[in-house]
Amino acid sequence: MEFSKSQGQASSLWFGGSTSEPVGTFSVIHQVLVGIILSIDLNVITAGLTMKLLRHQINGHIGGRQTDLLLCLSLQIELKDIIIIIIMSKEARPSWDSPMQFVLACVSYAVGLGNVWRFPYLCQMHGGGGFLIPYLLMLVLEGIPLFCMELAIGQKMRLGSIGAWTAISPYLGGLGIASVVTSMYLCLYYNVINAWSFWYLFHSFQSVLPWAECPVNANRTGYLEECEVASPTQYFFYRETLNISSSIDENGGIHMGQALCLLLAWIIVYLFIVRGVKSTGMVVYFTATFPYVVLIIYLIRGVTLHGAWNGVKYMFTPKLEQLANPQTWINAATQIFFSLGLGFGSLIAFASYNHHNNNFERQAVAVSLINSGTSVFASIVTFAIYGFKATFNYENCLERMRLLMLNTFDLSEETISVENVTEWIHHLNVSYPERFAAIASKVEDCSLEAELDTAVEGTGLAFIVYSEAIKNMPLSQFWSVLYFVMLLLLGMGSMLGNVTAIITPLGDIKLLSRTFSNETINGLVCLLCLLLGFGFTSRSGNYWFTIFNEYAATLSLLFIVFIEVVSVCYVYGLRRFEKDIEDMLGHRPNWYWKVMWAAVSPLLLFGLFIFYIINYIQGGTPTYQAWDKHLGKSVVQEYPAYGQAFIALLLVSSLSCVPLVALYVACRKKRRGTPLRKHAINTVTTSTV
Repeated sequence: MEFSKSQGQASSLWFGGSTSEPVGTFSVIHQVLVGIILSIDLNVITAGLTMKLLRHQINGHIGGRQTDLLLCLSLQIELKDIIIIIIMSKEARPSWDSPMQFVLACVSYAVGLGNVWRFPYLCQMHGGGGFLIPYLLMLVLEGIPLFCMELAIGQKMRLGSIGAWTAISPYLGGLGIASVVTSMYLCLYYNVINAWSFWYLFHSFQSVLPWAECPVNANRTGYLEECEVASPTQYFFYRETLNISSSIDENGGIHMGQALCLLLAWIIVYLFIVRGVKSTGMVVYFTATFPYVVLIIYLIRGVTLHGAWNGVKYMFTPKLEQLANPQTWINAATQIFFSLGLGFGSLIAFASYNHHNNNFERQAVAVSLINSGTSVFASIVTFAIYGFKATFNYENCLERMRLLMLNTFDLSEETISVENVTEWIHHLNVSYPERFAAIASKVEDCSLEAELDTAVEGTGLAFIVYSEAIKNMPLSQFWSVLYFVMLLLLGMGSMLGNVTAIITPLGDIKLLSRTFSNETINGLVCLLCLLLGFGFTSRSGNYWFTIFNEYAATLSLLFIVFIEVVSVCYVYGLRRFEKDIEDMLGHRPNWYWKVMWAAVSPLLLFGLFIFYIINYIQGGTPTYQAWDKHLGKSVVQEYPAYGQAFIALLLVSSLSCVPLVALYVACRKKRRGTPLRKHAINTVTTSTV
């Protein structure tokens, strides 16, 4: 570990000596023994001693009265030295054990469920491989620069989001609070997905997967009607997993199984973050790497499935006409933005535990590319399974039509095959129009392309489409366990970052840190989220889950990051920010970073923010998908008045933090009549590690 001149001077002063006093044998032995007794890092002590030895060239100061000095040493160790050393050691910020731990933590946080269930959906919606063009362009223009900016802020300030932005300017303290509020909203519902994964995982250890077939009715005379009109996978998700009500107005009791799974999920999260970066740093070695092992296994299995290449070919066949659709570019920009986890304060919190000279610039590029590469890789796996499922459904449709034609027209088995059934349908319709009209309502239009065009995202993809594909695989239990373990690790890895975004700023508050231990603060945060999260396990909980997922962390994040980049460039000052980076990395950022931060990224964020506002206004009354058990499908319903009010409250509660804190600071400044900059932290001076 290297130490700066300021560090050497600080170390000398900690031990009660001035930087100009002579150094004798007693001073040397004094400092060494104090460090040994109190188990302080001897590297710090050695740095202070080295500075003294170099300055005063102690050749001639050592010698003489060593015996007398040793006899009176215990009388010379002053109480103030011990107190100062203990305080400094307790206030020293913990750090990652290695840069690799930090990178893995960022990868574990950024690579989440959205890479598996959101990106493939967007590829499917916007022209397959053609979607990669705007996606990669937005990565360069928006994703990497903003990711690097947040890492730089965290590493320079060595504080969580609230402390970092307050240090830059007290007027900006609301940015950190807004990030914490948004992260709290995310934690409330995100861990519910992990609870669902636990539920599916536990049900995978059965001889027959419970979503593979419909349960029989009470009289054992047939299958349950709701399952028959829907499908076994839909029934298991909506009825067995959620026990969902028919609307948000219809409340019900808590699903005890889901509540226990949610409790387990929060216990595991607490164990992962109980000791801060020391425990998180060990966990990320597993949460960041094992999902790739599962994806590779699934890729090998997926491409060997019947019809898998139909899906892969569908993905890589570009529909370039989609590039003329503005929605394609907007979705590419938002996917990059949300996939990297910008604005939550997690990246600032993670980077605050870095050493001062850590090369965050290179790490930002690496993590961003890994995140985007994982999205593409996961899409290949997903489309291979899509192809298998679509081919399976397509061939089943053809087989049903073959049997229908054989039974209706009394043809021999060998007459019609799956390969020629489409021609036979056309032939029989022309030859026997009256008989064919009688079965016209039962004739289905079997199309592989239509099956592949059926786009599903979110929980529908993760828990229904994937489950339907898994049940048709050989050794379905094994693949089910493997898949839901992967989902759990992706979800838990993201939760580490989400919770760290909350506990790091809270731990930086002196009043809390002096009153409670870090373990207690972490436990209280997890307990609060658990208690509030129980509401999502009620019968109408999934509708509230949808509200949080769609409104709690979309518009607010765009606003937060837009204010962040504008504040850094035009309030704090881009030149000042360049000096901070030079202080950490030894060189100033090149033209690419400066152009992105100062112009391109803010303009893109502003455009996305305006688009979302217009979309909200033009969208009319907010709607949601309500499950109709009689129809066996979701139907669109409008949110009631209290639901719309709650949506507005979610948006305002986070967005208002920024102006309210700025107004409060301005009023306090006016009341005290003191310049605000007098209280600001000078962030340009060389920081110590």
